[in-house]
Amino acid sequence: MDPVHKEILRKRRLDLSNQILVSDTIVQFLYQEGILTESHVEEIESQITNKKKTLRLLDILATRGPRAFDTFMSSLGEEFTWVRDLVLQDLQSQHAAGQCSKDERNIPEAILQRVPSDRELSRLASGLGPEWESVLLDLGVSAPALYRCRADHAHSTREQALAGLVQWRQSTGRSATVRRLLQSLQAADIHPSVLEEVFQ
Repeated sequence: MDPVHKEILRKRRLDLSNQILVSDTIVQFLYQEGILTESHVEEIESQITNKKKTLRLLDILATRGPRAFDTFMSSLGEEFTWVRDLVLQDLQSQHAAGQCSKDERNIPEAILQRVPSDRELSRLASGLGPEWESVLLDLGVSAPALYRCRADHAHSTREQALAGLVQWRQSTGRSATVRRLLQSLQAADIHPSVLEEVFQ
């Protein structure tokens, strides 16, 4: 999925989870179109509330390739046209403002050079979503270490990401800078604004 599309869906997570019902037609449409697998459908439907189902769907969509965003927009159909229009307005605004470049960033040089704090890593972990493993692999965290993070925090993607980020900072020392984080986010096709929001 395009980093700009991922960023828009990330920013609209709460709006989407409060305004759409995914079980009836959306999940089945995405399954029919080959965006979701059978195991994805089962995972989404196993969530207790509609809000959790929608949030899980959004996490999965971000990993499902270049067709995922447009197909999701189509799945909203006539039932949720106002939601689709809201998301498409965000997309138009991003293009109009020239925010589509991966290299765009508004983080001061002084921040880029320093080591992030616990609080900053925690905020970043909240925004990474399912791509946290790709980011940490690029940062040099080993696959066995990532497995331990998953096993130790099996019920929380955020806690898995935070554990990995803290381990990276501890093992890397002064080289564990915000600039290095930015480089790995870009390598994982995550929009720089995810990091920018941490330091606002």
